Amino acid sequence: MDLTQGNLEEKNNRAKKMMLWFGIISLIMSFAGWTSAFVVSSSRPDWLKDFQLPNAFIYSTVVIIISSVTILLAKQALRKNNRQLTTIWLMATFVLGCVFIFNQFSGFQQIIDLGYNFTGPTSNVTMSYIYLIAIVHILHVVVGLICLLVVIYNHFKQKYNASKMLGFELASTFWHFIDLLWVYLFLFLYFIR
Repeated sequence: MDLTQGNLEEKNNRAKKMMLWFGIISLIMSFAGWTSAFVVSSSRPDWLKDFQLPNAFIYSTVVIIISSVTILLAKQALRKNNRQLTTIWLMATFVLGCVFIFNQFSGFQQIIDLGYNFTGPTSNVTMSYIYLIAIVHILHVVVGLICLLVVIYNHFKQKYNASKMLGFELASTFWHFIDLLWVYLFLFLYFIR
């Protein structure tokens, strides 16, 4: 397919999609670097080999997977021009994103209750990595929530329909990415010691 073909709107749409994918690829590279550093650091003598991830991280994983389903249902409803159902699924996705963040902070509290802080005399390099990876991911979920708020606002302004949904698709793609990213990070942290 020739990227120079099509009208101005089609070219702009392709450019926006490409920019999103460039951003996603750069995020993948960043998290690959942090998880690689985690693996390399695991040979340190002060590395915790027997730590358990907080249960709140398990709950947040389930919540984020469900949120991927709800945004997919919102997209399907929009394709059928069912505005009311689209609204319900978008709101559900937003609420689930907030619940995910709440569970993450609950997980941090569980780690603190075990006696490990991010820095300072009660910190540990293993837990500091877990904090870092989870906090950076939370920041991306916040960006995803902001994108969802923009989509919800534009949806109420009736800017989307079955034939015009670029902003919705971009936000949906990013949301699926941060969902898959967390599943990868959770499995990585769960199995790699």
